[in-house]
Order: sequence, then structure tokens, then C-alpha cells
Amino acid sequence: MVTVLRIPTNNMNVLFLTTIIPRKERMGSEVASQCFIDALSQNKYTISIVGYMREDDVFETNKQEIVIEKRYIETKRAKFYPAIWLLSSLLKKLPYSAAKYYSRNYIKTVKELLLSTKYDVVIIDHPQLGWLKDFLSNTDKLITLAHNVEQEIYRDSSKNARSFISRWIYRREADLIKTMEDTLATTSREVWTLTQHDAKYFSTIEGAGRVRVFALPPGLAKLQDKPLSKKFDIGIIGSWAWKANIEGLQWFLQKIYPPLPASLSIHIAGRGAEWLAGKYPNVHYRGFVPDVQEFMAQARVIAIPILSGGGIPIKTLDAIASGSAIVATPVAMRGIDDPPQTVQVAYEPETFAELIVSTIAAPYSQQAFDEALNWYRTRRDKFIADIGRAINEL
Repeated sequence: MVTVLRIPTNNMNVLFLTTIIPRKERMGSEVASQCFIDALSQNKYTISIVGYMREDDVFETNKQEIVIEKRYIETKRAKFYPAIWLLSSLLKKLPYSAAKYYSRNYIKTVKELLLSTKYDVVIIDHPQLGWLKDFLSNTDKLITLAHNVEQEIYRDSSKNARSFISRWIYRREADLIKTMEDTLATTSREVWTLTQHDAKYFSTIEGAGRVRVFALPPGLAKLQDKPLSKKFDIGIIGSWAWKANIEGLQWFLQKIYPPLPASLSIHIAGRGAEWLAGKYPNVHYRGFVPDVQEFMAQARVIAIPILSGGGIPIKTLDAIASGSAIVATPVAMRGIDDPPQTVQVAYEPETFAELIVSTIAAPYSQQAFDEALNWYRTRRDKFIADIGRAINEL
């Protein structure tokens, strides 16, 4: 067992600047941000969390959270705001993904906080907030938390774009976010990453601060301490507004689904795939599920057909924490070393389908569940200790 490093609260204040107050954990990036916040709390630091709330968010903030304002975030649901963000992006020469978070209220709030409180550490969560560095009086204790290498994602999207305009937009986004990422890396005392791939990228930037890799655990509150009864054969979950997730789901339906026995029950959860309802006889579209861990734990096998994307796949971590058996693509395992025996990796569609069938037919293994539980606890405890050590070394 890893010993958690604990530091008194009376002399350590952390300012955590993020995009969305992440406590509702509606997206994978919010789950990751909340993991860092929870680990900081576990180490007994005093934290101020600054960010926006979505227009449809309904929850009471706690004493740590400072809400700038409510605003639209996802482009598809933002009405006419994408046009405003695009114009702001062009005028301010910011990436589009940064312009949507830029506001005078955010700048004003940060300035007021820095005047009223002595912060020992400032964390900029996501490079899209890189424009905030210009309003920090001291960057000596600045940490950049990079969930992935953003410019790579937009570069890949530009290659796959079908029109000239789309290619131009993605290339522009990639170039501008790269500048922001690189500038933050050279301004910050440290860059925190979630995978070795991302750490390697930031380490090659001349003048970059110290780069650390953190093995992100599933959410610190997410833990199945005993198996739940299985209610369906295959479970798939994701945010289907995200392009990479839709790509993986379509791959599953086109390549994996056809050879599977028609008797298997397949449940797909998550917002944004309403088009699935009634399309396949043994596929049940559940939409939003209030308890992700319960959904995963009720599946005989969780399929994770991720083909692209960056950073660490949060859904894989959550699936491991559920204790259910998992069949995943190699991309779905990026940043996750030495997984428990509940996880199997398939490179080809045929193998993926075969592993699903054989896993469903195999007898239940309490030993495999216990190994997954121990894997989760060890990873969680090490993560908390590593965060404490990193802050202390500053």
C-alpha cells in the first residue's frame, strides 16, 4: 500500500483554474479534472476552483467552487454562440476552443482572487485557458495540466476533413492551440500530463518546465466493492456528441456487431445516439444513465471500441473500477499499463467479436473481480501520493 503524503492546510493554498466546474463529471475531461481536485483535497490543501457552469447545470456549489457565470459550452447546443466565438477567435487570434471560454468576468475574478489571497500554487487546467497566464502576477509556481496534446487531435481532424473550409478551420485551430500549449509549457514551472506520449511531446519543447506523468485512477469515489448481478450481455457507454466516440461506435456496429449471436443483448448508454433507438433488434439504447458505474457493473462484458483521440480514456478506467470484464481496442488502453485480468485487448474486429463471445460464455471469476479492485485501490493511492509529492517539491 502506498502511503499518502499529507500536508497541513494552514500554509498551502491552490488556485485551480478550469473551464467547467467539473463536479458533475459529465465529460471525460471533467472526470479527470475532478480526480486532481479530489487528490488535492485528500492531501489537505485549501483549494479555490474557478470555472463556468453549463446553462442547464443545476447544483449547489460548495465553498471551494467559484462560478464565473453560466454559459453554453458544447457547440451543437449553443444556438448562435458559435458564430460569436468564431468572430472572437478571429479578432483575438485565439483558437476557437479557447475563445469560447474567454471572458472579462473570468479575468476580473482571477485578479481579485490573487489580490485577496496568497496562493502557493496556480494550476491552469486545459491549454484553452492559456490566455489567463498574462493576468498572473507570478508564474513561478504555475502548473499546466494538459489532458492531452490538443494540437495533435486537431491536426488529425484536418487530415480527415472532407472540405477545404473544414481543413482550414482544423489546421488553424491546430496551429493556434500548439502556440498556446508550447507557450504555457515554457511559462509554467511544471507541466502535468496523463500519458507518456504526451509527456514526451512537452519534454521536447525547448525551455519547457519539468514534465510529470500521473497515472490517473477512476474517479476517487467510484468503487464497486462487490459484484452486481448481470442484467445484459454487452454494455457500451460514451458521450456520443464527441466525434471519436461516434467513430468507435459506428465501427462496432459495422464490424463487430454482424458476427455476434443475435441472442446477445446489447445496451448502449449516453446522450447523443438517439438514432439508435429501434434500429437493431437486440440493441437497446438507454440514453443518459444516472449511475455510470452501476450500468457498467451490470454488463457481462464492457466493449470499448475507441479508434482515435488523445489523452487517457476515462471510460476504460471507469470500466475497470466496475469490476466487469472488458474487451477494448489498443487505443482504449493508452496510458493504462499492467491492467488487471478483467481486461482483454483486441487489434482486429474478428478477434474483438470472438473475445466478447468467449468472455460472456466463461464462468464468473471472483478472483478477477478482486484483482480489479486491488488494481484500482493501488492506482488511486499512488495518484494521491504523487500529487502531494509534486506540490510539496514546488
